[in-house]
Amino acid sequence: MSANGVLSAFADGELGFVDETALAAWVAQRRWYATKGRGIAQASVVQALPLGGEPPLVLALVQLRFHSGTWDLYNVLVGLRPAADGLDEESICEADGWVVYGALADPVQCRRLARLLSASAIVERPSGRVEFHGLQGSAPLAASTHVRALAGEQSNTSLVYDERVVLKVFRRLAAGTNPELEMLRFLSERGCENVAELLGWFEHRGERIDATLGIAVRHVTEARDGWRLALDALVAGEGETLMASLTELGAVTGRMHTLLASDPEDPDFAPEEPSSETTALLAATIDEHLERTIDEHPDDPALEPIARRSEELREYVRHAARGATDGRLIRHHGDFHLGQAMSTPGGWVIVDFEGEPDRSLLERRRKRPALRDVACMLCSFAYAAAVAELQRGVRPPEDWERRARQSFLEGYLGSVDPSLLPSDRAAIEHTLAFLQLEKAVYELRYEIDHRPDWVPIPVAVLSRLLEARAT
Repeated sequence: MSANGVLSAFADGELGFVDETALAAWVAQRRWYATKGRGIAQASVVQALPLGGEPPLVLALVQLRFHSGTWDLYNVLVGLRPAADGLDEESICEADGWVVYGALADPVQCRRLARLLSASAIVERPSGRVEFHGLQGSAPLAASTHVRALAGEQSNTSLVYDERVVLKVFRRLAAGTNPELEMLRFLSERGCENVAELLGWFEHRGERIDATLGIAVRHVTEARDGWRLALDALVAGEGETLMASLTELGAVTGRMHTLLASDPEDPDFAPEEPSSETTALLAATIDEHLERTIDEHPDDPALEPIARRSEELREYVRHAARGATDGRLIRHHGDFHLGQAMSTPGGWVIVDFEGEPDRSLLERRRKRPALRDVACMLCSFAYAAAVAELQRGVRPPEDWERRARQSFLEGYLGSVDPSLLPSDRAAIEHTLAFLQLEKAVYELRYEIDHRPDWVPIPVAVLSRLLEARAT
């Protein structure tokens, strides 16, 4: 293919010239590539939609096939530039004098994407279309001059425009509306002050998939996430100074849950009564994940403290499930921890409503007990105390985690609609223990796959739950 032929094909969304081996290698090295433990058997562009511009911007749906026979679909925005401009880490492959590259590292292409969203553009081709939805307040995107990527993002790519708007581009796609879009739209429409206001989104519609591609929210300025706040305070020996702030975080969480349960006419958000079957199914899932984790890693010394007590732990799961059927089911954050709470001069702002990244979209959208978010945050306090010692060499005071839990629960129980919760404090504590079991088992599998050095943390949480049961 000639140089002009490559340019023409790219502008038309014809990416058959892209080297699939190079594409697989490039994806495997991205921070947002979610399944690093599995080798890619094949990477191919299964659909490409040109979004216009000069030089062109193209939305590529990249299918990754794995040796196990499974596959994932990724959202990859690509650009084209002369090979004479040189190669960098975002270069995917060369073709007849041109380089195909990841366009979200290019400020010009990022601003083009922002203008499409602000204009509520629709780009349609026979194979599908991309719809952009800019809400009131998205106008700054069209006039933005400076764009940067958020350094901490892992599973997606977040771009900050003029320090006013954040555009989060979802990478691994799942069919349906992303939970973050649903949650932020619901909360923003009801004037929730403790979330980043939704300013727009864009989505793909077509034979391949109907899926949310990204969302735009107001940028939270002068903010520190609760994770860094807690670690820095613990290392400085000032953990006690966080208690009032954690009480307020609990209160914000309680108000958020109350708002999420406030519309009985919306079937996606109306509270539901739990059933014993629902809890039994969850207990069976926890039991299965626990058994599989231990069986798949029989020689891992980090798992030894729970491996030798696996039957006791599984019996605890069954026991805890029997008493955890009280309280109503609601839509909730789904991956709530200190890193998802931003401390600002105006108070706490909750971010990242996608849910746990290793769970399916169906699981992440499922209504669950409000206390599930609370259990996740309580586990986060355990993580903060453990990481302060593991990575910073500072052992927090023995009672810091207990006091942090107590402070958060005080704020939460004082602000949440009590009809959402179990009937009394003993039932609340019982349900929290069950949900912490679930979270710790999930984190155990996650850490084995992604952060092996952190495996002792969920192991310690599970061991402590067992000890608490014994006493």
